[in-house]
Amino acid sequence: MSSSTLSSRLFALVYGSLAYLAFLAVFLYLAGFLNDFLVPRSINHGPIVEWPLALGIDVVLLALFGLQHSVMARRGFKGWLTRVVPQPLERATYMFATCGVLALFYFAWRPLPFALYELTGQGALAMRILFALGVAIILISTFLIDHFHLFGVRQVIDYARGLPAREPAFFVSRWHRHVRHPLYVGWILTMFATPKLTVGHLVFALGFTLYILIAIRYEERDLVSEHGVAYAEYRRKVPMLIPSLRGVATQSVRVDTSDRARA
Repeated sequence: MSSSTLSSRLFALVYGSLAYLAFLAVFLYLAGFLNDFLVPRSINHGPIVEWPLALGIDVVLLALFGLQHSVMARRGFKGWLTRVVPQPLERATYMFATCGVLALFYFAWRPLPFALYELTGQGALAMRILFALGVAIILISTFLIDHFHLFGVRQVIDYARGLPAREPAFFVSRWHRHVRHPLYVGWILTMFATPKLTVGHLVFALGFTLYILIAIRYEERDLVSEHGVAYAEYRRKVPMLIPSLRGVATQSVRVDTSDRARA
């Protein structure tokens, strides 16, 4: 193995690992951001400006997040990006871009602190439990598919080991038998499960939910294009976001429901 090849593989491994660690950091910050806990700026605590300006800034930030995720998830953009960076680094580069957008989001967010409701006691505890449940659903959903591939780590490890690129196996997990997008269910739950709902928090939650609904439309269009009738039949049988108690038979559908386009 030449020294240049060894250096490129080592660089890819470090690059992908740093992207993963950066995303873990912004994900943990998001938990504090949504709960006004242990972070310098949160959804309800930060620089206060007049509400029309605050609303405008927050909407722009939400749009920027949606634009970055939607554009970088498209196949055409991925094709362009891999002409700029090596294929194994494409997902890690996506994660770095996501971290940058979220860091800007945290810094520039302007609170709209008027409280629509504020729960105490058992009501507040119930909301905290629902939030923790949402986080657990998010994490478990990523491992049900391929956590490390989703965040770009497996690609750089395979490249560093000299292994060919590989995609996660296509399957319908036990959770995907009951709901098509459990990962998004977890995200929506964390957005709305709060003991104190302010106007700003509601804007945040509604904005992210709108993005998720738009993202699902494009993601499922890609999946139908890739898997044809099989995914169309799966989509017909399994609800999108509200889980069904009766799951579809796993042997009837063998397609990728990984939510792999976004994290």
